[in-house]
Amino acid sequence: MNSEYLSEAVIWIGMFLLVSGPVHECAHAFTAWKLGDGTAKLFGRVSLDPFRHFDPIGGTLLIVSVMLGALAGSPIGFGWAKPTPVNPYNLRGRYADTMVAVAGPLSNLALACICAIAFRILYSNGIDPDNTSAANMVQLVFATGIELNVVLMLFNLIPIAPLDGSHVLFDFLDPRTANDVRNFMNQYGMMLLILVVLVAWRVILPVLVPIVNFLAGVQLLAY
Repeated sequence: MNSEYLSEAVIWIGMFLLVSGPVHECAHAFTAWKLGDGTAKLFGRVSLDPFRHFDPIGGTLLIVSVMLGALAGSPIGFGWAKPTPVNPYNLRGRYADTMVAVAGPLSNLALACICAIAFRILYSNGIDPDNTSAANMVQLVFATGIELNVVLMLFNLIPIAPLDGSHVLFDFLDPRTANDVRNFMNQYGMMLLILVVLVAWRVILPVLVPIVNFLAGVQLLAY
């Protein structure tokens, strides 16, 4: 593991646990609250406090997998924040469940855009993303922020339970089909999710690379 991989791993873990994960889950909680379900608000989840959104298993898995990935030359891993409790029966509106679901990925897109603006400003001043100086480290934070948040957006939109994309899928299916698909995913969803995790990069990479490079304005990723 070289020092730059270690730096990227630490940034990836810190940004997920302190910023991207909490913002994602807070967006779910806030949207659900505004659409009629106060369950998450009662649990204090309409908050950006990282401790309120930390999942011991998901957070630990993220730390371990990212560090192992850094050893292998790719400081990217898998984990999750504490799922936001939502009672869909309290929500108002035909597609309220979809709105709550997509609020998380859209919040990650917003974070990616914020990081991209800062990245472009520093890059225009000749600052590259690496660990050779404090300014370059800040730029590395922004570059990692673009990649991480686009990954979170795309991964969570995959229509497999319990990912956010499954709620969108169920909302657009007729009730009988949605019930059949939901029962199937309740039975086999975890196996499907494990399979997705194993092959996710092959599915996500062709979409991830152009989005990240478009936001950054330079080639941060390659196929």
